Amino acid sequence: MRHLQQHVVDEYEGCEYDSDYSDASMGSDLSDNVEVDFGILFDVDGVLARGSSPLDPAKRAFEKLKDAQGNLRVPVAFVTNACNRSADKARQIGNWFNMKVQPDQVIHAPTPAKLLRQYHGKHTLVIGQEYRLDIAEDLGFSNLCTIEDIKEAYPLLDMVDHENRVRVARGEYTENPQFPKVDVILLIGEPCRWETDLQLIIDLLLTEGKPTEAPRDPHNVPQLPIIACNMDLVFMAEACMPRFGHGAFLVCLEALYHKLTGKPLKYQNLVGKPCEITYRFAEHTVSQIARNMGITRPLKRLYFFGDNPSVDIVGANLYDRYIKRRDSNGNAYELPVSRLIPQLDDLHEQTVEDCHSMLVGTGVYKHHPQEEQKSSSPTSKSHVYHGHRDIAHEADLSTPHKYVHDVYEGIEYIFKRESVSLT
Repeated sequence: MRHLQQHVVDEYEGCEYDSDYSDASMGSDLSDNVEVDFGILFDVDGVLARGSSPLDPAKRAFEKLKDAQGNLRVPVAFVTNACNRSADKARQIGNWFNMKVQPDQVIHAPTPAKLLRQYHGKHTLVIGQEYRLDIAEDLGFSNLCTIEDIKEAYPLLDMVDHENRVRVARGEYTENPQFPKVDVILLIGEPCRWETDLQLIIDLLLTEGKPTEAPRDPHNVPQLPIIACNMDLVFMAEACMPRFGHGAFLVCLEALYHKLTGKPLKYQNLVGKPCEITYRFAEHTVSQIARNMGITRPLKRLYFFGDNPSVDIVGANLYDRYIKRRDSNGNAYELPVSRLIPQLDDLHEQTVEDCHSMLVGTGVYKHHPQEEQKSSSPTSKSHVYHGHRDIAHEADLSTPHKYVHDVYEGIEYIFKRESVSLT
């Protein structure tokens, strides 16, 4: 890949811009009649904030991005693997940086599932925590149930809940065998009680969504479609070390299913970073934002800021590969079925020619230049791949186009590379 050539080492060490951009055009002002042809995408946790507290470099970065009236001068969107209501997150980001952020500018892990319209009317079990039904409805799913509904309909299933065991022993339960068959499982985020959710999801998978009787052959049950959003093994919050993410829950589900059936769990669709569908949806979003800003030029470059090499950087580099290897139908030939991108008429045309991955050192990733070459080697015993099972480990994909200490340094780099000044 072009971005993994001779500039990689230099870019990790400093802020030098690429040699294919000339010094001659440096420092030109971005006035009202000059349009940019690039967009910027930001991860949130570890890039712009730690937990609910914004990072100071991010505050300074957005001051540099805004004009005298406080409006952004570059099309910007926020791409996070968290699972919140977009309006709530937009409000929070706006408060952090004293600017207006529209809900459509925020892309959560499940957001691209809006494109999976063939499942929106099916009876769908939604796994997650707060607001999971609101989020699923916002995606377009209209026939929903929760794990609590499954527990109520089939109270004999949940024996990992010892309180429920006592209720069952006392006969204090009522079954509902008329409960509708589950057609689809939508995993939008890790649940509160992993053990109960793992048990009941497996039960549904072994009974084709209707757990009223045991399967005759658990090794040969057609699997329900599973849509999994957010494959992050860990994420960075306020704690001194990364915390388990939804990817850790998926690892447990995959291991249990394989242990019981002897077969690997299959995903109908993987959504969220690092899958290409999320970056394609992000390009669509930032293109719409650019049009709303009055920008008429098609976007040619995306810059993506992330703090997790196995998720953010792998995803941005996968999308860079995808847009350089598209076939006549718009899909890259090597994409597995679970990562194919629906071709819908209401998606903005794919015009971006490069997706530049920008790795910051304020979150999951901690930069140690003296160890970089050794630790990035695929044969190094110290290197452990934290990416999802269904995304092949290629060490080069976790190498960013550019390492910067923080997002403010990254914005300065972009301005220099694009030969514009927003000051």
